[in-house]
Amino acid sequence: MQYADPLGHAQSLGIGPAVWPLFGLVWPSSIQLARKLKNRPIRADESILELGCGLGLTSLVMHKRGAQIHASDCHPMVPHFLKLNQALNGLSDLPYVHAQWGEQSCPDLLASLGLKPARQRYDLIVGSDLLYEGNTPAQLAQLVDQRAKKQAEVWVVDPDRGHRNKFTQEMSRYGFELVRQVCLRDRPILMPEGKEVSYKGRCLQYQRS
Repeated sequence: MQYADPLGHAQSLGIGPAVWPLFGLVWPSSIQLARKLKNRPIRADESILELGCGLGLTSLVMHKRGAQIHASDCHPMVPHFLKLNQALNGLSDLPYVHAQWGEQSCPDLLASLGLKPARQRYDLIVGSDLLYEGNTPAQLAQLVDQRAKKQAEVWVVDPDRGHRNKFTQEMSRYGFELVRQVCLRDRPILMPEGKEVSYKGRCLQYQRS
C-alpha cells in the first residue's frame, strides 16, 4: 500500500512510512487465529477485544458467529476498511475502538478523527503477529493488563518472531500464566490469492484468575 498521509494524521498516531505497508494485507497469523477461534464456543456473557485487528478477519469471523467482540487497532484507515469488509460479508455494527501499546496518541487528535479509545475491560483479548519488535512484549503486556478483567484469558498467535518468551515473562508480572501452547507448523495457509503457504508459529494461551 502506497504511503499517503497528507494531513499527518497517521504520523501523529505513530504510523510512519516504514510501517505503513504492514497494513492492508491478510497476514497468515490472522488466518491461524481466526481458525482457532472459529472452533471456540461462544459465551453470550463474554466480552472480547481483538488488538491490532488490521483488516479485521478474526473480528469479522467472531462477529458473524454472534460473539460480543470489539475490533481495535491504531492505524487511521482501519475503520474505513472494516466497514467495507463488513459490507462485503453481509455484516454490520461491528464495534471498533482505538487501542495501541507504547506511546499514546493525543486524546484531542483521536476525538478530531472520530476515534473512540478503548476503555472497558474484557473477558478475552486476542491478537495475531503482534510481537514484531523488541520493545513490544513489555508494552503489549501493559496494554493487555489495562484492558483485561481480573479474571481473563488471552490468545496470541505468534509466527516465532523471537519475542515469545519475553512476552510470557512480562505477562507474568500482571498475573497471567501461560496455560497452553499450540504448535501450528502442521497447518498450511490458503492465502486470499489462492496460494497455499506453509506456516510456522504457535498459539499462546494465557489465563489470569
